[in-house]
Amino acid sequence: MASTHGAEVLVASNRGPVSYTLEEDGSLRARRGGGGLVSGLSTIGPDADALWVCAALSEGDREAVRRGVSEPGVRMLDIDAAVYDDAYNGIANSVLWFVHHMLYQTPLEPVFDAEFRRQWASYEAYNRAFAEALAEEAAEGAAVLVQDYHLALVPRMLRRLRPDLRIGHFSHTPWAPPDYFRMLPDDIAAELLGGILGADRAAFLTHRWADAFTDCCHAVLGPGIPSGTRIGVHGLGADAEFLRERAHRPDVIERMAALRAEIGEGRKAIVRVDRTELSKNIVRGLLAYRRLLEDHPEWRGRVVHVAFAYPSRQDLAVYRRYTDEVQRVADEINAEYGTPGWTPVVLHVKDDFARSLAAYRMADVALVNPIRDGMNLVAKEVPVVSDEGCVLVLSREAGAHEELGEDAITVNPYDVQGTADALHRALGMPAGERAERTKRLAAAATALPPAQWFLDQLQALQDDGSQPS
Repeated sequence: MASTHGAEVLVASNRGPVSYTLEEDGSLRARRGGGGLVSGLSTIGPDADALWVCAALSEGDREAVRRGVSEPGVRMLDIDAAVYDDAYNGIANSVLWFVHHMLYQTPLEPVFDAEFRRQWASYEAYNRAFAEALAEEAAEGAAVLVQDYHLALVPRMLRRLRPDLRIGHFSHTPWAPPDYFRMLPDDIAAELLGGILGADRAAFLTHRWADAFTDCCHAVLGPGIPSGTRIGVHGLGADAEFLRERAHRPDVIERMAALRAEIGEGRKAIVRVDRTELSKNIVRGLLAYRRLLEDHPEWRGRVVHVAFAYPSRQDLAVYRRYTDEVQRVADEINAEYGTPGWTPVVLHVKDDFARSLAAYRMADVALVNPIRDGMNLVAKEVPVVSDEGCVLVLSREAGAHEELGEDAITVNPYDVQGTADALHRALGMPAGERAERTKRLAAAATALPPAQWFLDQLQALQDDGSQPS
């Protein structure tokens, strides 16, 4: 199946670098995305024969595929909509995400029944579509970088089709410890691990997640990594140059003025910016803020919790319920403590990147308290653009804690009282100490910017001449 004139570098991910919108007049509008993979691929240059293989996510995407519309260097796969829904919503986001973030309410879930097996077959078909497209498009000996839990089976499938390729897999989520991972049916757990072990190299955001993967391999498959797969760690950092330039554009300045009016003159701001994913722990963050106001009435009227909770995965009922709960708790706090001149919680649920950057610049305290997170770039981005220095209150369960923990105030994400105490300490931190911590946080946060993060993985894969059997 080797291609004689194929791509030399290929990236595979569920979401690609471009999306299409079907306009009312029937035309298609393309919108380019950003992020580490986009900047990384652009860094290797136009002569690198690079190709991005991704899934058609929207009706606009599917229509683009049907019409043969595409962007240079992108191949979009129009996988059957029902198969895609089973694979993406049924398995990737409702099973694998929950396992790796340890989110199940175990007295009631998970239930691995016939419906799960039916959806698992779709997940296999979805992964097979990617493997076959990559096999078709790759030049002899090409480097293939497969992304995330959506495509865990691709490396092994691709290895069988194209043993000449150099294959890497990168996990952007945490990896569950063996006791939790083994909730999965034994054959499914083995298939997931074996899928990734089809790669020459399996890489993770932190040493903790890499070690958990290795532990799972030992527990499920037996001692050692028999395939010879190399394990790597690449801690994705913030893009300082982009963030600092973007944070000083006129639209951000305008939003800073609007936020100042909402917060009120002279008040401190505790800022959080998250999607309403179950792992982000927004509700406990709000409860901790309420506890702060209860325990330390001196902060009433002097601090505002600016909470941006942007909708995520609203096609799943559990996420819709969680979003509603965030709104309910915020409303309760405002009803209980608010005064005509002070709104304790300023909650925004409409996604607005410029407003997020405005909040980053203005934050006195950044609250990042996920239950579990592969990395959490918000924790890295805030110190980079902060105007006056910002105290980072950071969950020990965020991957970013591995690099930033020394200069953050660490919290147990389940401990509402402990988080309230941390917020009080952060609000009272002297300006000099806050500025020094922010400087060190920003340096650590930008140690591996996105383009270099991508290139380091590619270089490591190309340097490794050995291949699994």
